[in-house]
Amino acid sequence: MQGNFFVYGLVGALAIALLVAAFTDIRRRQIDNWLNAAIALSAPVYWWAAGLSLWPDIAIQLGLALGVFIVLAGLFALKMMGGGDVKLLSALALWLAPMSFLKLFIVMSLLGAFLTIVTVAWHFMRTRRRDAKIPYGVAIAVAGLITLAPTLEAGWRSVTGA
Repeated sequence: MQGNFFVYGLVGALAIALLVAAFTDIRRRQIDNWLNAAIALSAPVYWWAAGLSLWPDIAIQLGLALGVFIVLAGLFALKMMGGGDVKLLSALALWLAPMSFLKLFIVMSLLGAFLTIVTVAWHFMRTRRRDAKIPYGVAIAVAGLITLAPTLEAGWRSVTGA
């Protein structure tokens, strides 16, 4: 992947999309369908640019995304997770290798726990109610950026010659 500016550009665009997801989740407690669709639909372009083979590379990506969607859709049905969060994580599973997705999931879980504690405490102190909506897209986005950081740094070094 060294020197492949197009791949780095796509990963940079994904990073920007994650920032947009975090921002909209903070402001409206919603991640737009158009954003999740753009992330998911741009994954095949990334696969092509990164040189992924149909078997087993792309098959693994599709299987991972399907598995993530099934599990998280169950959590959505139980009202334990928002629909936008489910779709965002499923779309990200199309981009990340299984071990990278596991890293994202672990970091997201830790950040999400912290975010939940802070948000619930803040909401309770202000309203004395415990019905706070957690902007979990922030934890997903930050975990995604942390996971993408090595690729983004390599792209930056390749562009700047550093």
